[in-house]
Amino acid sequence: MAGYSTRNEKVLIGGHSYRLRVLSDKQQFSDPDGHGARLGISSAQWSQFGQVWPSGRLLAQAMHRYRIANKRILELGCGIGLASLVLQRRGADVTASDMHPLAGAFLAYNAELNALPAVHYHRLRWHVPQPALGHFELIIASDVLYERDQPLLLAGVIERHASPVAEVMVTDPGRGHRAQFSSLLADQGFDLTEKRCPMDDQDAPPYRGRLLHYIRAKRCASA
Repeated sequence: MAGYSTRNEKVLIGGHSYRLRVLSDKQQFSDPDGHGARLGISSAQWSQFGQVWPSGRLLAQAMHRYRIANKRILELGCGIGLASLVLQRRGADVTASDMHPLAGAFLAYNAELNALPAVHYHRLRWHVPQPALGHFELIIASDVLYERDQPLLLAGVIERHASPVAEVMVTDPGRGHRAQFSSLLADQGFDLTEKRCPMDDQDAPPYRGRLLHYIRAKRCASA
């Protein structure tokens, strides 16, 4: 037995319906071998990867519109991987990543559920350098600034894996650590544009956050 229950959910992005296997509710938890605990995932955090959050829907919506030509794309903290699935459907060169023990399995199942080729997946812990992962012209994430240490960790991943000319797109519901993260990326030569983006799907929950779009036209001199 898996030790947790799931359900199927339909999400409309860009007029296309995506079928997703998600956890039944936010109280699900199963860590029989302690793998999640060793990664620092508490019982309260365990189910977060397996939900469709408003920030994730907005990121997927942005990826439906983004120009993917000649871009290698990395999603950080992908969870069930909705944004990566949207990119995969469009034929993008996308790599999804997460540290949760089940994220890769859920992503693979959801790709098959939508008759898509398997999305390249990489288990990535932000504080552990992985040079083999390479560099990307676009790095994306949704609602990843909710803990105090995350701005520094996320900025470190971007510093290691962003190409000299690169973009970073983060959907954020108004977390208090956004300013620190933006300052760290400014030190790496990124300029920020913020905008509010309503959901395309009228049935989607309201979203009061922002799309943070960072652009670096060239590597800063101090890098």
